Amino acid sequence: MDNTTDGTWDTLPVRLNDGVLQTLDELKFTHMTPVQSACIPLFMSNKDVAAEAVTGSGKTLAFVIPIIELLLKREEKLKKMQVGALVITPTRELALQISEVMEQFIQKFPQFTQILLIGGSNPIEDVEKFKDQGANILIATPGRLEDMFRRKPDGLDLASSVRSLEVLVLDEADRLLDMGFEASLNSILSLLPKQRRTGLFSATQTQELEKLVRAGLRNPVRITVKEKGVAAAAAAAPVQKTPSRLSNYYTICRSDEKFNNLVAFLRQHKHEKNLVFFSTCACVEYYGRILEALVKKVAVCCIHGKMKNKRNKIFADFRALKSGILVCTDVMARGIDIPEVNWVLQYDPPSSASAFVHRCGRTARIGNQGSALVFLLPMEETYVTFLSINQKCPLQKMPPVKDVVDVLPKVKAMSLADRAMFDRGMRAFVSCVQAYAKHECSLIFRIKDLDFASLARGFALLRLPKMPELRGRMFPDFTETTVDTETIRYKDKNRQKQRQKMLKEKEENPTKRIFVKNKAWSKQNNKKDRKKKRSAKRKHDEDSDVDDEDMKELLNDSRLLKKLKKGQISEEDFEKQITSKPKSKQKAKGPSHDDSEDV
Repeated sequence: MDNTTDGTWDTLPVRLNDGVLQTLDELKFTHMTPVQSACIPLFMSNKDVAAEAVTGSGKTLAFVIPIIELLLKREEKLKKMQVGALVITPTRELALQISEVMEQFIQKFPQFTQILLIGGSNPIEDVEKFKDQGANILIATPGRLEDMFRRKPDGLDLASSVRSLEVLVLDEADRLLDMGFEASLNSILSLLPKQRRTGLFSATQTQELEKLVRAGLRNPVRITVKEKGVAAAAAAAPVQKTPSRLSNYYTICRSDEKFNNLVAFLRQHKHEKNLVFFSTCACVEYYGRILEALVKKVAVCCIHGKMKNKRNKIFADFRALKSGILVCTDVMARGIDIPEVNWVLQYDPPSSASAFVHRCGRTARIGNQGSALVFLLPMEETYVTFLSINQKCPLQKMPPVKDVVDVLPKVKAMSLADRAMFDRGMRAFVSCVQAYAKHECSLIFRIKDLDFASLARGFALLRLPKMPELRGRMFPDFTETTVDTETIRYKDKNRQKQRQKMLKEKEENPTKRIFVKNKAWSKQNNKKDRKKKRSAKRKHDEDSDVDDEDMKELLNDSRLLKKLKKGQISEEDFEKQITSKPKSKQKAKGPSHDDSEDV
């Protein structure tokens, strides 16, 4: 089947509500996609659905429309606090996106209310909002939803509200399990009524997902949407998992040339919308700040999983832009629909092959054109063959980027001018090496083959960090700066003042160990120290009784010795008393083998 259009809405075997059709017309969704034409009739006829469809195939409408239709068909009208539909999704950005689509549809149905429960918001405020406005449709991330089920002391009984549940949807279900939400999901599912319709939507079917299908769905209808032109070959081989209108490229360059190539590419595509994927949060923080300075007159946004309250606003702002750069981790790789993304650039190949496919799927969505480019090191070129076989994802080599300029001296100058940038670079390098060592495809991405000197030059480091992977090794190809990095100051006056205070304390008390806030090694060492203190305290407590008795005996011996010197007792009396042990002492020490009754 084609993944772009599959007939108009009036060709469905079930009749849609006029309000739903009107909203579809307003949103200019004139034709269905295959996943929509397959899922909507089954959902509306009370079937459980497990759908696998290529990323960007319109899965959101495939469950939003049936939710509205099934709630409208209820004989008993939903009350304010009754939840009729629950959508669970792995990331807050995806939840926000689904909520926006749902909001557009329920505008025609004022009898329904919805609430969004995601991280980054105040849970107490969410409780108050739920109690005040109610919610018939609930869209949530697993962690926040599980937390809300526990909030009975705050006056919310969510377990009671979901007893009227008609529809449960797990969107990006395989990702829910990948991200370690299995325990939370099991906890949530145990609180939901068994008599319900359930839909699982994902781009890939995994073994863990099969377990969830068997546990949560009763006789599900399985739907697999294939790309056009490959249906006939489906029996012989797995089908392509990326959109058919995606142009997928790769380029080969050394570690120390990689960032220069990226900057040149972004400067040449500054009027387009581009996503740049890095492997770690620290890399996003570092390179994002650099790109802000180097790619002029272009909006640069950064999103990663360790951001708390800012993520929702950044995501909304970038979606609204006509052109710009979003620097991100895999938190943006799944299900996120950003309009008119022209290029997906994978600066670091992802840790898993399936994540590669999902990253690419942020462009060429719903039949649109789009392009993706992955940067590979010379030793990683076999990854192209691996993707072609493992993911049915063919890549073509891109001609070298033109007009590449060496920007690394400028990056070094930024680190010399601000210690915050120097710190970010060091953290980014360490996190990148650690991520590389954990790559799923370790036969291709081998840490022992990594050229650390070239990589450090690519990060524009002033010196190499102290880390286990570099211990005891020499790197003649890497030239450290002649500047003493300890003299680099923070631009932020408060941070510099705090650092000077710490250095002064260290100078005054060199033996004192000073820990820097938010550093992993500080936490680890603090933890070790606390463990040692606890162990010492336990030992002290255990020995305290014996120590007290030893002290009493010592004082007693001292008194006897004084009496002997003053002539108050004879030597015979002294000898007799000093050799006789108090009963309490014998108890403290416990019976020896010679004292046992058996002997």
